[in-house]
Amino acid sequence: MNEHLSQKIFPTTQLEDADGEGHNSSLNPTMGEIISKRFSRRSFLQGSLAVAAITATVSPVALMTAEKARANGASAFSFPEVEAGVDANHHVAEGYSADVLLRWGDALFADAPAFDPTKQTAEAQRRQFGYNNDYVGFIPLEGSSTHGLLVVNHEYTNPHLMFPGIVKIVDGKISQGKLSKEQVDVEMAAHGGTIVEIRKVDGKWKVVPESRYNRRITSTTEMQLTGPASGHERVKTSADATGTRVIGTLNNCAGGVTPWGTYIMAEENFHGYFSGELPEGHKEAANYKRYGVPEGGYDWANYYDRFDLSKEPNEANRFGWIVEVDVMDPAATPKKRTALGRTKHEGAASIVSKDGHVVFYLGDDERFDYVYKFVTSGTFNASDRAANLDLLDEGTLYVAKFAEDGTLQWLPLIFGQGPLTAENGFASQADVVIETRRAADIVGATKMDRPEDIEPNAVNGKVYVMLTNNSKRKADQVDAANPRPDNAFGHIIEITEDGGDFSATSGKWEVLLKCGDPSVAEVGATFSTETSKNGWFGMPDNCAVDSAGRLWVATDGNNNKATGRTDGLWAVDTEGDARATSRLFFRVPVGAELCGPLFAPDDETAFVAVQHPGDGGDDWSGHGRPSYYEDLSTRWPDFKDDMPVRPSVLAITKIGGGKIGI
Repeated sequence: MNEHLSQKIFPTTQLEDADGEGHNSSLNPTMGEIISKRFSRRSFLQGSLAVAAITATVSPVALMTAEKARANGASAFSFPEVEAGVDANHHVAEGYSADVLLRWGDALFADAPAFDPTKQTAEAQRRQFGYNNDYVGFIPLEGSSTHGLLVVNHEYTNPHLMFPGIVKIVDGKISQGKLSKEQVDVEMAAHGGTIVEIRKVDGKWKVVPESRYNRRITSTTEMQLTGPASGHERVKTSADATGTRVIGTLNNCAGGVTPWGTYIMAEENFHGYFSGELPEGHKEAANYKRYGVPEGGYDWANYYDRFDLSKEPNEANRFGWIVEVDVMDPAATPKKRTALGRTKHEGAASIVSKDGHVVFYLGDDERFDYVYKFVTSGTFNASDRAANLDLLDEGTLYVAKFAEDGTLQWLPLIFGQGPLTAENGFASQADVVIETRRAADIVGATKMDRPEDIEPNAVNGKVYVMLTNNSKRKADQVDAANPRPDNAFGHIIEITEDGGDFSATSGKWEVLLKCGDPSVAEVGATFSTETSKNGWFGMPDNCAVDSAGRLWVATDGNNNKATGRTDGLWAVDTEGDARATSRLFFRVPVGAELCGPLFAPDDETAFVAVQHPGDGGDDWSGHGRPSYYEDLSTRWPDFKDDMPVRPSVLAITKIGGGKIGI
């Protein structure tokens, strides 16, 4: 999710309540309240002001091992750290190369037109790599780590960076004009996802443009609604009286790849695409308020009635879902799997449990919203791919309740159980999944600090939850799992499911890291003392666990006046003496966010997505003013006067070969 603030000047960039209070008015306890109460019971080590700030918040394991880590260098990582900072280019650790693999507008098919930023069309964009690449996944072909399908989400668009001539300066004031229908059509074609075959040749990754698997999915691709909400009255529209067919997918942020090799697209901030008002007294009013619909950040309703709530009041219920795509069949209809609930989804990472059920971890990326998981009713069949293709239509959706004593309960969201009954406005499981947030409110889930990516670790059995920030959390709203008021820098929670079983309904939790600058005592950051001045970070967003079980964290919003550095990719130790030690591996150009990241199965390639480069420059002395098409803070990655900035996916490899980070 984009945490950047260009929307103050350019209102049609990504809208996500970055400065809002959130839409959760329930009285459920916040994670900050829970963490505060938990840690207030402990006795802490004494020392200097900086050490005191750390010891008041750091986990006991990190406290005991920080000095040992400095002494014995027990880190699982051994690469020269990148120096944190801000400039127009990207930077990777010495001894590695970071090659641009795909840029916005690059041809995906042998007959695709060349990219021309001054003559963009929707027809061309549907044959080219889309905008603002976010999630990156890799599906091996024939079990190879050097040949497979790259799947990439295209989250949203930045018109002021994409189109010439739409930013005007009048009397010294900068503003963005309304988009034409042709420009909106380009935006719609730039959303969605890409499936593209890639191959490693002589140590470098290449696109295979003639591949039969290559495909663009956009906001106009026809999709099928499956699961509990399919066919329900609340998802029927004038264009779809059956309530089973949806046009397009929106705002696909993080995602996932299933154990059976399908591509998961997670719909996040769908609320910003809708405008207009519901008819007076409409039954969806409270539902839409809970999701912040409408926010009207895009001009799409000016040209397409389905985004105008006054004309199509049910359309917004058809977004906010997990989408599954069978990449092996380019003609397959993508399916919105409604059993996994309707939220502002940040990813859907999955793992097979001990008994063969498949578990998906899901974050709802908004201030004061919740952490979820979904456990399939059926079990994974490793020898029959086809038998798994509808596993996501039946299962149990859970929401997390974190306790002050470090325990965790997964509360089932099942119609007829507990308060999820007709007395509370739920007539079926369809109502539960359409109003997932309200269902979670009622059962008493813990309000979190923007839960984003959540990744299970098959090596050590842990689950890592990225909590990006929550500057709106007040002192009386802190709890054990969200410990800081005005949480500008975020934190990471580590979950251990009971019995090491990812499908368990209870577990334990610990704060792995509280982020921010540990040299500033009042920030309360808890990196180990082995972490250098370049190694700390704020705003954890996406993450990856490589095949060795090592954690890598990408950030969003790290590049602002509060940090004086750009976003990037950090390696974080989670085990042994080096636990809570972090070091900077890769950093993005000014204004960009680091998404992905993804490691090839052999750990010899790290794929990263650089999103919205150049979306900012006000806070950087190298530019010092708003950045837009005609006056950009960087022209990364082409650095040509006739080319705008282009969101891109990079392939990072070790010079001479070998595993990343070792």
